[in-house]
Amino acid sequence: MEKMYKKIINLINSVFQNYFELTLMFSALLVIIIAIAMDEFLYLQACALCVLTRYIFGLVAVSSLVGFLFKKDLISAFLIFASSIIGMLVTSRQIYIQNMAPNELAQLSGCGMPFHAQVEYFGLYDAIRRTLAGGPSCAEDGWRFIFNFAEYGFLFFTIYLVLTIFKYRKLVKFD
Repeated sequence: MEKMYKKIINLINSVFQNYFELTLMFSALLVIIIAIAMDEFLYLQACALCVLTRYIFGLVAVSSLVGFLFKKDLISAFLIFASSIIGMLVTSRQIYIQNMAPNELAQLSGCGMPFHAQVEYFGLYDAIRRTLAGGPSCAEDGWRFIFNFAEYGFLFFTIYLVLTIFKYRKLVKFD
């Protein structure tokens, strides 16, 4: 039993040291695939903030791939760190909107249109600004298994951030 435990620990350590960026990339892509599959098979309708969150998971995946391909630890750490922070901010905004009182929700008018339509009509910057303003459709849970999608997104972005800090902590010297 102890031998098997050591093998598992060695495998996890090897993956963490050698394939960290690829693991993050595949996990972020898996989250996107699961979200799209849930929309398709559970007949859910993703709000603009949910779609924006998927794009940020894509940003984490691309950041991880860039870090893996170029093998520059500082660039990799910065890109994954920044995209994780952005993801945490966006998902925390959605969690905040989901916990608003109904009369406060009625005052929001930001994301009435799908995200891609907002980009087409208003441009990327204004589409993101309007999406982050939120709206009543962003407050719907839609699906819940212990947490909803926004809460799971926040959890994943936090895990990405903590793992990135742990992986690249040696880059910053405190003398």
